[in-house]
Amino acid sequence: MLADAIRSESYRLLQNRTAVFWSVFFVPVMALAISIVGQLVIQSKAVKINGANLPIELGGPLDLGQALASSAGDLANPAILAFLLIGAATLYAGDYRWETWRLISARNTRANLLLGKVGVLKCLTLAAMLAFLLAASMADVAKAAIFDRPMTFTFGAEQAADFALLFLLSFVRVVQFLMISLLAATVTRSLLAALFVPLVIGVGQAFLSGPIAGALGLEPGDWLTQLLAPGLAFDTLKAFIRGGMEAAALPDGVMVKAIISLALWSIVPLAAAIAWFGRQDLSKE
Repeated sequence: MLADAIRSESYRLLQNRTAVFWSVFFVPVMALAISIVGQLVIQSKAVKINGANLPIELGGPLDLGQALASSAGDLANPAILAFLLIGAATLYAGDYRWETWRLISARNTRANLLLGKVGVLKCLTLAAMLAFLLAASMADVAKAAIFDRPMTFTFGAEQAADFALLFLLSFVRVVQFLMISLLAATVTRSLLAALFVPLVIGVGQAFLSGPIAGALGLEPGDWLTQLLAPGLAFDTLKAFIRGGMEAAALPDGVMVKAIISLALWSIVPLAAAIAWFGRQDLSKE
């Protein structure tokens, strides 16, 4: 059953504390440390320049609720994507590397075995995102303490809705990116491929949605640009949720294109991996 596959994969991943640390905790810890050090440097420089009086932008009230809502849109940043690939590659390619597929493939259906890995990866993604949110909140508290700023917390219904939508969108983007790792691991049977192929594709898509698209005469709102660059589709949907001038500047109909792009890049690699894995000879693994 699928539940059995998820339980077994969860247990095995939790035993690999190195992969869990690098996937979940490293980026939040480093982001918090860099933020605190940066704020301390800014505070020392500001005091030297302005004396005891800090600039207004460094001394006004700090709204932790607004900062939390804003952080939800940054949960699919390149650092989180890159380091979650460590956990994804370990999950997806570990049984090929350690030649253990033949020991477990007889105990469940192949589709369930693969979907169990995907389910555990989603839980790992949620853990990494929540850890990053916690680190961002702690950085804001440290910022208020360093600059002696009063703290407020406004988090009304509108902010809660934006936070939920941005969090969900970031989750979808991270999972979509990691589906490429699943397909690479299944086709190549290689942990290194599961780790580096998504990075190469991601960098290529970033260039495609930027300078290459301009050179080819493609606009950000075109079907081809949105379909080939899920990262651009994510940015489009994020701008729409946040509203303002950036949302008003979006071309008509681009939202549908962005949603279809993210959906295809999430579903097609998963379906292809399941189909390939179902026909794969696992006698040597």
